[in-house]
Amino acid sequence: MESTIIEKIRQLPPELQEEAIHFIDFLLTKKKSKRKKSPNLEWIGGLKAYRDQYTALELQKKASDWRD
Repeated sequence: MESTIIEKIRQLPPELQEEAIHFIDFLLTKKKSKRKKSPNLEWIGGLKAYRDQYTALELQKKASDWRD
């Protein structure tokens, strides 16, 4: 497979060889971005101070309003 790819790239003119390299880089980046990451749970407990002031539903509403 490698030799086939290399042979096909060699047949291209220089400007298309450069474009092929950019496309390969794109494919590699796309592959890396699909890797699953462990969720970051550093936020847990971050709203303890508001536990007695708001319900979870009220906090969700405030967060939604803030985003809009």
